[in-house]
Amino acid sequence: MAFSSAIATRTETAAGLTASDLTRGICRLFARNDVWCLSEMPLRCGRRADLMGIDRKGRVIIVEIKVSRADLLGDAKWPDYLEFCDRFYWGLAPGLERGCLEGEAFLPDRCGVIVADGYDAEIVRPAPLLGLAAARRKVEVERLARASLRRLVTGADPYTVQWGTES
Repeated sequence: MAFSSAIATRTETAAGLTASDLTRGICRLFARNDVWCLSEMPLRCGRRADLMGIDRKGRVIIVEIKVSRADLLGDAKWPDYLEFCDRFYWGLAPGLERGCLEGEAFLPDRCGVIVADGYDAEIVRPAPLLGLAAARRKVEVERLARASLRRLVTGADPYTVQWGTES
């Protein structure tokens, strides 16, 4: 994926940016790199990934989005996501201090960092390939496909929302 520094080096506060803004910026970055995502994807562990997507090689990517330091430091559920993806990223607002992500508790050797605003995003630390087992990857890709198709159909015909489940 392409890396640049215009967003990542911004120092102004993240005030006013929402998780939806960051989602849009990250989805634009991923789309340019042929990675297609779904927001608020339910996982089998009962958690919900902020963004889950697949790249052109079928690898599963999860992004946990944080717009405030308190939210970042207070999140204890994110390690549960690692067993559901090949790559894990933190998605942060510009200006959000990210030094804590270098600490052992945030597993910097397993997690990448993306800085985003409402219009674009940049990878400031690539996520290493964790390598899901093939059987797990197949299940997660199928679940993501079904959830995506369900959202597409129910968006076109809200009456169909009464049937089936997203997860």
